[in-house]
Amino acid sequence: MHTHEISNQVPDLHDYNLYRSDAALVAAVRREGAHWHDCTLASQGEALGSAEMMQLAELANRHTPVLQTHDRTGHRIDVVEFHPAWHTLLEQLRRAGLHALPWMQPGDGAHVARAAGYFLHAQIEAGSLCPTTMTFAAIPVLQQEPALFEQLRTRLFSREHDARDLPITHKRSILIGMGMTEKQGGSDVRSNTAIAMPADPLNDGRGTAYLLSGHKWFFSAPMCDAHLMLARTENGLSCFFVPRWLPDGTRNPILVQRLKDKLGNRSNSSSEIEFEEAMGIMVGADGRGITTIIEMANHTRLDCVIGSAALMRQALVQAIHHARHRSAFGRLLAEQPLMRNVLCDLALESEAATMLMLRLAHAFDAPDDPLQRAWKRIVTPAAKFWICKRALEFSGECMEVWGGNGYVETGPMARLYREAPVNSIWEGSGNVMCLDVLRAIGRETQGFQLLLQELEDAAGAHDSLAQRVNALKQMLQAPEEEREACARRLVQHLVLALQGMLMLRHAPAGSAEAFLASRGEGDGGRVYGTLAGHSLPAQQAILQRAWPG
Repeated sequence: MHTHEISNQVPDLHDYNLYRSDAALVAAVRREGAHWHDCTLASQGEALGSAEMMQLAELANRHTPVLQTHDRTGHRIDVVEFHPAWHTLLEQLRRAGLHALPWMQPGDGAHVARAAGYFLHAQIEAGSLCPTTMTFAAIPVLQQEPALFEQLRTRLFSREHDARDLPITHKRSILIGMGMTEKQGGSDVRSNTAIAMPADPLNDGRGTAYLLSGHKWFFSAPMCDAHLMLARTENGLSCFFVPRWLPDGTRNPILVQRLKDKLGNRSNSSSEIEFEEAMGIMVGADGRGITTIIEMANHTRLDCVIGSAALMRQALVQAIHHARHRSAFGRLLAEQPLMRNVLCDLALESEAATMLMLRLAHAFDAPDDPLQRAWKRIVTPAAKFWICKRALEFSGECMEVWGGNGYVETGPMARLYREAPVNSIWEGSGNVMCLDVLRAIGRETQGFQLLLQELEDAAGAHDSLAQRVNALKQMLQAPEEEREACARRLVQHLVLALQGMLMLRHAPAGSAEAFLASRGEGDGGRVYGTLAGHSLPAQQAILQRAWPG
C-alpha cells in the first residue's frame, strides 16, 4: 500500500574530501611545518570520505570481535576473530604510516603530518586506532633496548598489514598492544601485583628474559603480536615486552578470559587475561617500569586529544549537513537564528580543538626546546582533560541537531556519541590528568614560565584573554591543597587561554572574538548556542569556514 511520499529526509553525507573541506586543518598543517605532506593528506581525505570507507566502518562496529578460547579438539588458542572490514581499516592506517611515521621519517613536521592523518581516520572509525596508537607509542620505548629493537624494526616500520596469527619471525609486520592495569588499581599502576622472575637466575636485568605471572584487567588488543606489560620484580615495577608466540613456535601462556562488552569502541577488542610464567623481555631499567613507559603515555595521550578533536569535527560536519537539508516550521534548520547560533558555537569549539591539537603535535617535533617541552609535558595532559571532556557534550549537542533521527543506530550520530567517553577515561581520567598538569608545572619551571610569557604576550592587546591569564596566575599562588582541589578549574583556565591565543593568532578575527567573548568567565556557561551579538553575515562566515556548502 502506498501511504505517503518520503520527503524532508537528509541524504547521507559521503564522497567528500575530509582534508580539503577543513580550512582550519589545512592551514594548521601548513603553519605547523607539515606542508610537505599536504598532497598525501588530500589523498587520504578523499579515500576516507568515500561511501565505501564509511560502510567499512559501519560493518566493523556492527560485527564486533568474537573470542575463541579453544579449537575444535580442545586445545587452547585464545584467538579473537574480526570482520574483514576491520582488517581493511588497519590496512588503510598502515599504508598511511600512522603507526610509525615520525620514527620512519623523522624531521620537521613529522608529528604534525602524522597527527593530521590520524585526525582524518578518527573521523571515520575510532576502534582501529587503538592498536595503531599503541604500536606508535611503543616504538620509542622499544628503542631503549637496541638489540630487541633491531629484531623488530623492519616489521614495526612496515606499511603492510599482516593479519596472520604467527610468531613474529614469520610475519611481515607486527602490532604492539598494552597491558598495564589490574583489577585493584586501574590508573594506580603502582598497586600492580603481577610478578616477574628471571628465566635464568644468573642472567637478569634489562634485555633478558623473565617469567611473568598474574592478570591484567584491561589488555588491548589481545591479537597484537606483542604487548608492553608491567610486572613486579624484587626491585619494583618493571616494563616487559611480552610476545604472543614463543621463540620455539608455541603460544606464550597468555589466557584471554573474556572480551570487554564496551559502550563504544566496539570494533576493537579489549580483554581480561591471566598468565602463568609467560615469557617477557625486560625493557628499560629493573624497577623503573613507570619511568620507562612515561614517554609512551605522552604519545597515547596526544592521540586521545587528536581522536576527540576528530570526533568533534565529524559530529559538527554531520550537524551542519543535516541543518542545511532538513526543514522545520517552514524553513531550513540552518536558516533559523537559534540553530545558527548553536552551529556557530560548535564550529568555534571544533576549530579551537583542531588548532590546539596540531600545535601540540608541533611540540613533539622539537622536544629539546624548553618551550616546546613545556607544551609537550604540561599542555598534553591539560588538553587531554579538556578536549576529551568537551567531546562528550559536543557530540550530544550535534546528535540533538538531528533530533530523533540522531538517536537511532542506523545513522552516524549514535556511534559518535558512544565513542566520545573513551578518550576521557583511557590513559588517565580527568582527575589524573589535572594532577599530572600540576606535577609537570612543578618540574618544568623554566618551560612553564616561557609558556606563561607566551600567553601574556598574546593577552597584551586583549582584555578578556588577559583576565583569564591573570586568573590562572592567581590560582597558581594558592596553597598546595587548595591548588589541588581546584586543579580542574586551573586546567580549564590554562586550556581556554591557550585556545584563545591560538584563535587570535590564526583564526579569522570574527571567529577569534566570538570564541573569546563566549568563553569568558561567567559568560555563556557550558551550553552551546549562547553566542551574543553576532550578525547574520558573521554567522554565515563562521559556518562557511567550518563546512563549505
